[in-house]
Amino acid sequence: MNKETKLRKGWTTGACATAGVTAAFEALITGSFPDPVTITLPKGQETSFPLNQQNLEGTVATVGVIKDAGDDPDVTHGAEIIASVRRIPNSNAVTFKSGEGVGTVTMPGLPVPVGEPAINPAPRKMMVGAIMKLAKAHGVSPSVEITISIPGGAELAQKTMNPRLGIIGGLSILGTTGIVTPYSCAAWISAIHRGVDVALATNLTQIAACTGSTSETALKKILPLPDHGFIDMGDFVGGLLKYLRRNSVEKLTIGGGFAKITKLAQGEMNLHSKESTVDFGFLGEIVASLGGSTALCGKVSKANTAMEVLELSTSEGLPLANAIAVKAQAEACKAIRESGKVEVIIFSRAGEKVGHAPA
Repeated sequence: MNKETKLRKGWTTGACATAGVTAAFEALITGSFPDPVTITLPKGQETSFPLNQQNLEGTVATVGVIKDAGDDPDVTHGAEIIASVRRIPNSNAVTFKSGEGVGTVTMPGLPVPVGEPAINPAPRKMMVGAIMKLAKAHGVSPSVEITISIPGGAELAQKTMNPRLGIIGGLSILGTTGIVTPYSCAAWISAIHRGVDVALATNLTQIAACTGSTSETALKKILPLPDHGFIDMGDFVGGLLKYLRRNSVEKLTIGGGFAKITKLAQGEMNLHSKESTVDFGFLGEIVASLGGSTALCGKVSKANTAMEVLELSTSEGLPLANAIAVKAQAEACKAIRESGKVEVIIFSRAGEKVGHAPA
């Protein structure tokens, strides 16, 4: 991609829901839907959304807004966020319900109480603010019930961390700023943090963090942990470890492939190929320290992949994966400032344990 090409920003599910709520409540008051509808985001920016559907029947108005995530690879891009607003006489409150495809919180540790719709605090604040502003402007009661739906949301949620976090039945309505920044790691790191919160709130003393599905599947055969004890950290080991400094767990098990764990052993906190690379000089030094032959060290320096180095070392009986696990363990302990025990397990592409640094 041309470095000068700007990636297009998009809108969160919370912003789309707020747009729908705003248009629906205005229709309940005036009898007509503003299209497009303009909302104010948490940082003061104004933006407008076209309506995909609109319906007014008695005390209920319903609006659909198509989510545009910009150039971000978001699973909800193109989904319709539907907001239904119903007048509730004499309640003087704004309440929320989960409609089709929006999850319900069933486990503690999340920013929304158990039993509530999975609509995060910031989007709730945006929607309540929109209701209050219109109610004041028109001199009407702000007493309404808001139902947010996402057709197909239950299926889309299977591609997210929601099931693991105990959010059942669909997606979450998210977004602190209302804006989706393309290819931002913020959403993933936030999900990692919420996973830790849920684990701690359910009194788990151990969690397992994995770089991918292969290591997670393998770890599940070894560790007797419930599903919410496994954290899909992906490449963001730094995001996990830094959070554990302040939210410590008794024991952390890190599982991953040889190349990614090698990067952690080098002190890298972002394991993505765009952010860090395997240092073959580093691997060569370890191979030499393990008694590797001059010929082997020469091959390591010319290797194309970390896996090639591992295979070469294994053929000479050198415990390279164990040595890398130990060094990765030391880096992880340094990052969390020793607030808990850390275990590192390295798996092959076939899911076999090839290296281990016990806690």
